[in-house]
Amino acid sequence: MSTSRTPGSFPVDLDGMWHAMDQLRSTFDRRDGARAPRGELRAAILALLAERPMHGYQVIHEIEERTGGDWKPSAGSVYPTLQLLADEGLVVAEETDGRKVYSLTDTGRAAAGVDPSDPWSAPRSSGDRRTALPKAGIELARATAQVGRTGTAAQIDEAVAALDEARRRIYSILARD
Repeated sequence: MSTSRTPGSFPVDLDGMWHAMDQLRSTFDRRDGARAPRGELRAAILALLAERPMHGYQVIHEIEERTGGDWKPSAGSVYPTLQLLADEGLVVAEETDGRKVYSLTDTGRAAAGVDPSDPWSAPRSSGDRRTALPKAGIELARATAQVGRTGTAAQIDEAVAALDEARRRIYSILARD
């Protein structure tokens, strides 16, 4: 176990800190295999198709690009969702150059509930709330890892104190009526 200590401070378990940051990152980071909340893929597909017709791999690429690589749904989830949307009458598929290109029906456009000129700014269901906290956690883990890699012993101690305070404040949110 490697530790860091400055006079008058508690020893900091750097190995434990790295392990905790890795656990946090793997818990929340979609690139580590976590799934999107139920309904988020459906909403994303409807929003994309509100912009323009696309085939399945275009949908996958657009989602990955718009989320900065944080989410890349698999073909095994996109194509069944597209088929389900077609079965529900929300999208239609046309064969173009050997590919099925999907577009919204009028019913699909109404279900998407988005302005076709700006579908990504439309409010989603509670999906944004469910992803905001994990994203904030990932950013915190990245900042903490950076301090651990490049910070002085005093900076690491200060970061540990800040994390302890943040943990207490977060639990206090749950304790409120």
